[in-house]
Amino acid sequence: MSGMICYGQSEKGGRNTSLQSPASALLQAAGNALAADLSTPAHIVVVEDDGPLRALIARLLREGGHRVTGVADGRQLSRLMNRAADQQIDLLLLDIMLPGEDGLTLCQRIRATSPMPIIMISARGKEADRVAGLDAGADDYLAKPFGRSELLARVRAVLRRAAMGTPQQGPGSKWLCFAGWRYHVGRQQLYAPGDVRVVLTAAENDLLLVLLRNPQCTLGRERLLELSRQRIGNSTDRSIDVLISRLRRKLEGAAEGGEIIRTVRGVGYMFTADVSAG
Repeated sequence: MSGMICYGQSEKGGRNTSLQSPASALLQAAGNALAADLSTPAHIVVVEDDGPLRALIARLLREGGHRVTGVADGRQLSRLMNRAADQQIDLLLLDIMLPGEDGLTLCQRIRATSPMPIIMISARGKEADRVAGLDAGADDYLAKPFGRSELLARVRAVLRRAAMGTPQQGPGSKWLCFAGWRYHVGRQQLYAPGDVRVVLTAAENDLLLVLLRNPQCTLGRERLLELSRQRIGNSTDRSIDVLISRLRRKLEGAAEGGEIIRTVRGVGYMFTADVSAG
């Protein structure tokens, strides 16, 4: 596996230990809390069974200013996640081909209980493979071979989105309500009828908020990508289709006798429920 990853000459150049800041407009919208989050070294866990490759990825991430822990399989990851709070994980880089429990199964299991950001990494780079990774709940998919700059850029992008989704308190926080469901905009938390929390990924949160703010309006795939500010995989129409499919499953039962997110053939999607501010 290690021979499949190629890094450019920049690996031998000067080290860049600072994270790129988001555009000023996004910083203003997210507030000082976002800037503080991005200036703090993130704790990234690399799950890769190839020891030399795991060490190489970890070194590149440390050169990018991050704290890194490497584990070889799902069992080691479970032990790490069960440790005390000082072992909080900010981002998971998860290889698909792992001994024992494979990366896709691991991703699904983690996603069932946690919105932890996950980037899948794999030598399998076909569209079907990327879709499978995104469908399992990953926030991004990085196909080998990849370069140092792309690795660090994708890590920055996912961490930036996660920081923007961190609960914010203040007068701007509010609820959006539909069909007995409630969504807290400030905390980015979704609750089903009966006050049951439904865990969403950063990408799902972003897309759902766009739909809730544009109820009963048909939105094309390109417009959804633009409004959600997401870069999932290669930002293709298929990426939006995967996210819509995941949201539909999580919103199952929200629309009696129909779909809460309707497909408008040849155009895009429409959120069909009435939405009110609470």
